Amino acid sequence: MMRVAIIEHASFEGAGAIGAWARERGNDTRTVDALRGDFPTPDQYDLLVVLGGPMGAGDEALNPWLAAEKRAIRSAVDSGALVLGVCLGAQILADVLGAKVSRNPEPEIGWFPVVLNENGRRSKVFGGLPVSFVAGQWHGDTFGIPGGAILTASSDACVNQAFEFDGGRVVGVQFHLEWTARDVEALVANCGADLVPATHVVKVEKFIAGERVHGPECRRLLYSLLDAMTQFG
Repeated sequence: MMRVAIIEHASFEGAGAIGAWARERGNDTRTVDALRGDFPTPDQYDLLVVLGGPMGAGDEALNPWLAAEKRAIRSAVDSGALVLGVCLGAQILADVLGAKVSRNPEPEIGWFPVVLNENGRRSKVFGGLPVSFVAGQWHGDTFGIPGGAILTASSDACVNQAFEFDGGRVVGVQFHLEWTARDVEALVANCGADLVPATHVVKVEKFIAGERVHGPECRRLLYSLLDAMTQFG
């Protein structure tokens, strides 16, 4: 059994299928509300998952708890724990590792292909995924690749879709494999105003329908990625 700690930044951006994976694998799971600032310490988990959210990774003036969260994530990395950052979580993780987080050239919201590069195809974590797969996207920012980390995947709208650090013990993904139908509905209900059609922003109806088409395969790939991470070392 593993101990899994999950940092949540918004009630409408939950763990989704990550929680289902943890339960099915018999893992003990604890979810922490980042806004309350009660972050777990490395002795309390084996895997730390940092979820998405509507705020920016650098918005510490508006969200003072971000400074404490970054310290907690730094402790996780330094302790040797497994760390997975998703969307905002990946951006915060990249920031903690010394990379810059900035606006992406364009927003990316919908279901779009992600392609592994040579690093991703050789990766112990990403190598079990198809070379190209469709994943959920909802972001306006992008992370740089931290020193010592490697880029593993890209999309047409966003070059930096995933990275791994320390051979795959620490992983950041811009895309979403964890969304369920409930997650998609919650996002639309709370952030639907962002769905203004553009080159890489789909209409509300297409976004909702995309989960029915791509969600089951995304969740299968999520399980593959998480299982690979837990075999690290």
